Amino acid sequence: MKISFYTNFLTHHQLPFCLEMYKKYGENFKFVSTVKINEERLSLGYKDMDNDYPFVLKAYESEEKYKEAMKLALDSDVVIMGSTQTDEYITERLKQDKLTFRYYARIFYKGIFSIFDFKNLNIVYNKHFKYRKNKNLYLLCASGYGPNDFNKLGMYLEKCFKWGYFPETKIYDEKELMLKKENDTINIVWVGRFIKWKKPEIMIKLAQKLKKNNYKFEIKMIGNGVLFNKTQKQIEKYKLQNEVKLIGAVDSDKVRDYMEKSNIFICTSDRTERWGVVLNEAMNSGCATVAYKGIGGVPFLINNKNNGFAYSDFNNLYNKTEKLISDKELREKISINAYKTISEIWTADNATNNFELLINSIINKTENPVKDGPASNAYPFKSK
Repeated sequence: MKISFYTNFLTHHQLPFCLEMYKKYGENFKFVSTVKINEERLSLGYKDMDNDYPFVLKAYESEEKYKEAMKLALDSDVVIMGSTQTDEYITERLKQDKLTFRYYARIFYKGIFSIFDFKNLNIVYNKHFKYRKNKNLYLLCASGYGPNDFNKLGMYLEKCFKWGYFPETKIYDEKELMLKKENDTINIVWVGRFIKWKKPEIMIKLAQKLKKNNYKFEIKMIGNGVLFNKTQKQIEKYKLQNEVKLIGAVDSDKVRDYMEKSNIFICTSDRTERWGVVLNEAMNSGCATVAYKGIGGVPFLINNKNNGFAYSDFNNLYNKTEKLISDKELREKISINAYKTISEIWTADNATNNFELLINSIINKTENPVKDGPASNAYPFKSK
């Protein structure tokens, strides 16, 4: 079976899945980069990986490679179409209604009224609505809210599957991992860019209230961005220098070191966060995670009260954080369950195996045998 995956360029978020696909399918798997990685991404610590792996086809490199990518899109048994600047590679494939998966997050980042945004409406029509009657077009949901958004417009009905991102999965001895978290005070970690929709200011507000109520804790905030200096000034203003430490930008391996030693991970991004790969990494590191419910990965990854908490507003965030600080037994139970969720279910190799099962069920017109995790059926849900 020949499978091709088209998207802008290869990143460390996609690499583990691609490596597993190459291991399973060999030369029959291709990752097609449609554009060269830009300077903005490189400045954020991304690497140009397009030259590092034999399965990468750089469609942007020459006219010959471009034609090869166009031919591959039509000849492949299965195509996964991720983020690209153009759909030209699969236009003919969609006309012929060949087995194709859109790899997409959601439509209504700013609520239902964002459909009236002309640019958004144009993208939705050309990528999705135009082909809504295709029998062989399916959706790999890179957000738990994908089915809710698309199904409201009558698209991908009964054709949505759980997907997302599959960063490197680390395997630990559970007892040793928990021992790393035996701290004198509760360690809380936050990771992200210091930008508006990541909402770093919420962590300062949380620290103020925890301190006021005499909890012993330390928050480490990892990352950089335009709000970094403003956050530093807030720390000084509210005299939180002992409770909140700004670490700055660090390498991804070092981030995992911080997570492994932390008791609690908090993710404060708003619904603009399409998935939130840091959720995978923190849960894999055994952190008891508290994340805003609108983040794309939350509905798929977090089973509330079992392997993490989803919060709805600040008071809800505070109450759940307070509960995790106060109840060690609950905190460790959630930590272990979080680790198991990522290490046993949301792995690149599991995604690869499940995807093959899903493809075969579609081709053979049988029920999808995948019941949980990547490639299982995804349905709309009522947000709590």
